[in-house]
Amino acid sequence: MQDPRITDFLTSLQLERDASPHTITAYRTDLADLQAFLTAGGLDLDAVTGQDLEPFALELRERGLAPATVRRRLAAARSLLRHRTREGARTAGVRDVPLPKAPQAPPHALSSEQAILLVEHPDATPLGLRDRAVLELLYGAGLRVSELCGLRPGDLDAELGLVRVLGKGGRERVVPCGGQAVRAVERYLARGRTHLGTRQDPDALLINSRGGRLTRRGVFLIVRRHAEPLQLPDWVGPHALRHAFATHLVEGGCDLRTVQELLGHQRIATTAIYTHVAGTHLRETFLSAHPRARAA
Repeated sequence: MQDPRITDFLTSLQLERDASPHTITAYRTDLADLQAFLTAGGLDLDAVTGQDLEPFALELRERGLAPATVRRRLAAARSLLRHRTREGARTAGVRDVPLPKAPQAPPHALSSEQAILLVEHPDATPLGLRDRAVLELLYGAGLRVSELCGLRPGDLDAELGLVRVLGKGGRERVVPCGGQAVRAVERYLARGRTHLGTRQDPDALLINSRGGRLTRRGVFLIVRRHAEPLQLPDWVGPHALRHAFATHLVEGGCDLRTVQELLGHQRIATTAIYTHVAGTHLRETFLSAHPRARAA
């Protein structure tokens, strides 16, 4: 049974910080580990210290969890304990427990040829037209899956080639999506959407075969449905198209600040990883363009 104090914390995340259901689920999973650790050790949540968290961190690492998972679970524990401190608990030194360094490996990136093959793979059936619209928006606008699923019919300005999305933390942004994506959505609306289900959700731009709003799981299945016949790697999912969007922009000479705005990143450091993905292209461009780039 979940500790009521953890339930209170999760409720505050939802109501005060407008955390998404996905975030709440992740926190609930991470904090279940902490609750089990405290129960086994006879420790009170409202009197936990940094010294108490050190063996918790060690236990997570000894279980063979990935550094990113250990980091996330410790971060969740620290957030909970800071919340309990504001509620009057006597936690101490929890910030002294270092989080494992986040892995900095650059994301996988599809080549532009692979990305184009993928987005052009769907056929002209109603579901195929829907899938083409999904893939074109993921690659043409660099949308997160949650942003894509949340699109409403009025969010796309076909004349200007712009789409309005609601990003993380409820932050709204308007991004260009390109002519191919616009035409794909128009074809889907004209010849595909009306054939999906007997009643369509009027507030959802992208719907499933029964007419309801498309889900994150549904988007993943769409990408894999078209990636597998092309023998693309197993890591190719919805986020791979967002990575490809950013990588190909950088390779094409787009500056990082612009890419940051298009992706909806709050910190430029998050966007900077794409310079590593596109590094080979950038180096070749430098060598061919700068008069002092090559040795005599």
